[in-house]
Amino acid sequence: MKLARLWQPRNPAFWMMLVLNLLSSLLAWVLRSYTLIPLVMAVVAGLALMNAWIGIRLALSLMREEPEAD
Repeated sequence: MKLARLWQPRNPAFWMMLVLNLLSSLLAWVLRSYTLIPLVMAVVAGLALMNAWIGIRLALSLMREEPEAD
């Protein structure tokens, strides 16, 4: 597992990881910035956690696999 393997701009999983992590950050910001009713807060928090978990899983899989040779 190497951190340098995380940078794979030609791999769609790399871009999906970036989008999911940015979305998680945005959802966390919404949770801290706005007063939401409890049901909406639970849904937004669940989505943020799910996005973060999937993003971390993608990052780990990118670090484990060999990058494609050009």
